[in-house]
Amino acid sequence: MKYKAVLFDLFGTLVENFNGSEYENVLMKMASVVSVPKADFQRLWRDTFIERNTGVHPTPQHSIRYICEQLNIRVSDTLVEKAARIRLDYTLHSLEPRSDVVDTLKNLQSQGLKTGLISDCTGDIPMVWEQTKFAGVFDATVFSCEVLTKKPDPQIYRIATQSLGVKPQECIFVGDGGSGELTGARKVGMSPVLIRDPDEGDTHFMEREDDWDGPRIAYLREVLNLVK
Repeated sequence: MKYKAVLFDLFGTLVENFNGSEYENVLMKMASVVSVPKADFQRLWRDTFIERNTGVHPTPQHSIRYICEQLNIRVSDTLVEKAARIRLDYTLHSLEPRSDVVDTLKNLQSQGLKTGLISDCTGDIPMVWEQTKFAGVFDATVFSCEVLTKKPDPQIYRIATQSLGVKPQECIFVGDGGSGELTGARKVGMSPVLIRDPDEGDTHFMEREDDWDGPRIAYLREVLNLVK
């Protein structure tokens, strides 16, 4: 089959997963700014993961205010913005492409292939996206927090293919297997590929499809061999 598009996951695929200790440190700094007990802030932040990923809490400011309300802590808009800036700065820092990513994406497009992104992510990602090296690179970007659903819901894959003007059967999907994304891609007709960097540390926050029985690659540039 001649593929017309390659779609990608973001974290663990194009960029490194959040570092666990750094992530916890960011949450503690945010809690300190708004004078919320750190353990309570971290607990409520984790407990609202789905709400942040599906746009119920569309921005970090919204999440911070929600946490303060749950704990009956009054907080000024100035402090909310200051705490949110800590999160946004960390997010921007984390969206550094892996070494072979940008060249691989440009190579695919030079061959006439469309490229797309499907990311389960919180609102801070699209908020800083245009400041990253990914700005303007993809033909379509689908963020779960904006389309109000996440992988492996078939709808999120269809939104991406419709944006690209291709059929699922004409697409390769590359991801690290979080959120059941590879199985989800296969169910809608895509050709899924697991990527797992052998140098990756244990930084992921969710279960991944480690028993994946389909194609596997270690580095993104290997995708170029799959589309020949």
